[in-house]
Amino acid sequence: MRWWRGSQVERKVYDAVAETLAYLGVKVFFGLIGSGNFHVSNALCEWGAQFIPARHEGGAITMADAWARLTGLVGVCTVHQGPGLTNTMTGLTEAVKSRTPLLLLAADTAGAAVRSNFKIDQEGLVRSVGAIAERVHGPATVVEDTVRAWWRAQVERRPVVLMLPLDVQSAPFEGKVSIPPIAPIYPARPSGEAVTRTLYALEAAQRPLIIAGRGAVISGARDALEALGEQVGALMATSAAANGLFAGNPWYVGISGGFASPAAAELIASADLVLAFGASLNMWTTRHGKLINPGATVVQVDHEPQALGYHHRVDIAVLGDARQTALELLRELLGHDISRQGWRTDEVARKLAEGCWQRAPYEDRSSELQIDPRTLSRALDEMLPEEKVLVTDSGHFMGYPAMYIRVPDAQGFVFTQAYQSVGLGLATAIGAAIARPDRLTVAALGDGGALMGLSELETVARLGLHMLIVIYNDSAYGAEVHHFGPEGAPLDIVRFPDFDFAPLAEAVGIRGVTVRKLEDLETVGQWLEAEAEGAMLVDAKVVPDVVAEWLEEAFRGH
Repeated sequence: MRWWRGSQVERKVYDAVAETLAYLGVKVFFGLIGSGNFHVSNALCEWGAQFIPARHEGGAITMADAWARLTGLVGVCTVHQGPGLTNTMTGLTEAVKSRTPLLLLAADTAGAAVRSNFKIDQEGLVRSVGAIAERVHGPATVVEDTVRAWWRAQVERRPVVLMLPLDVQSAPFEGKVSIPPIAPIYPARPSGEAVTRTLYALEAAQRPLIIAGRGAVISGARDALEALGEQVGALMATSAAANGLFAGNPWYVGISGGFASPAAAELIASADLVLAFGASLNMWTTRHGKLINPGATVVQVDHEPQALGYHHRVDIAVLGDARQTALELLRELLGHDISRQGWRTDEVARKLAEGCWQRAPYEDRSSELQIDPRTLSRALDEMLPEEKVLVTDSGHFMGYPAMYIRVPDAQGFVFTQAYQSVGLGLATAIGAAIARPDRLTVAALGDGGALMGLSELETVARLGLHMLIVIYNDSAYGAEVHHFGPEGAPLDIVRFPDFDFAPLAEAVGIRGVTVRKLEDLETVGQWLEAEAEGAMLVDAKVVPDVVAEWLEEAFRGH
């Protein structure tokens, strides 16, 4: 028996679910409350977990996704049955494609409620987008069912949806929550043959390039990869998802792919050996394969066999953890006294310094009424504190913050682009701000995405989050304008009247400012210098006909 709001009540299955999750370490969870998840959410709060209420289930699941990415823990979200679950589908699909460890507690209709308005095939729905469907079957198995769902999310790094049928939730639970010790999982080591073959490739290479992806971030491989790069004279790059991993390293060329500067792209294309650690080498990272020299030897390291060679040809496929493989290679190199200068010359250092996006020349197209998005992004880069988390939504604008605004480390960039959905940026920023309250969160949004996720603007204000929201406002779905406009297609259906976001921000208690020219950013600079609490929204009226460098390549194959 337990006490709740002054009344003695019988323990239920939902109590056991909450207690089990508390024992597993759940301290924060996100969601939107309906009758189906009311009791389990309250029970989890009673066990000391902090509940973050969103205004839409799509926002809640995306917040949990971002939180999990930055903390490395299993994100938890809770929703009502039926429409509560269907509202999460886009965010859930993003988390699936990003391989985020996530547990979604979804209420479900009772087995006998065959005529319920809420009844759908929930298991079939979540499986259709690649998530794992699990279920609490009854009082006798509730602890085992909950642990299994949580464990699969953590180990398989995939979202798991734990169905909680209403009749099962409300059934009496008379047992005890007892969780056996959970054995740690050790990172996979590469085979000796794979290490030897890679070692031969390193010995033969003159211009090696290391590309690190999110798998390298997750395995904590930075130090090992930098030491490996130092030993063989490699240049260092990342996928977009791992942006910032090598921040501060003088041999870091930045993001490989469409966001690469011209100087970086030239160097990447000149590599005679490409070593991908935890990077899928997809079309974005390789510019549809054109960025990697056809004559280069390609080594791909990944702990999942299905990832090897899936997107790009691979000459040496290494099954193993990114960090462990880098350490094995480094050990062998040191043992054989193999060391070379490689790329690391004064000439290459100069090319990297002079060719970065912050120094790349361009024609400023700003006017009295609209600011060039490149000018805006460069100015923000100079203003913003080093310790920040940059979050980008999807859309034509998204390359500008990714290219021009520097981040301090891999924890400083969250890129919810695996599903390429517009509208997830603001909710992602909220999850990031809760995960890293020690840093300023910068949300870079387009006007279309900002309006899609508008309901969560109130959440930013209500939670008092320290956040700078920058809207690149071109009054259009810019990607479609720039893609179809040159074909002579009519564009009225993707253009809109100018919308003022600043008054909307003020209405929910967030300071708003409109930026049309560089001088208008002074207000933002003053706000940053004052380290004011709460959030500020910047409605930046950007020049609509500046076309992002990466866009043409991005639409190939669509």
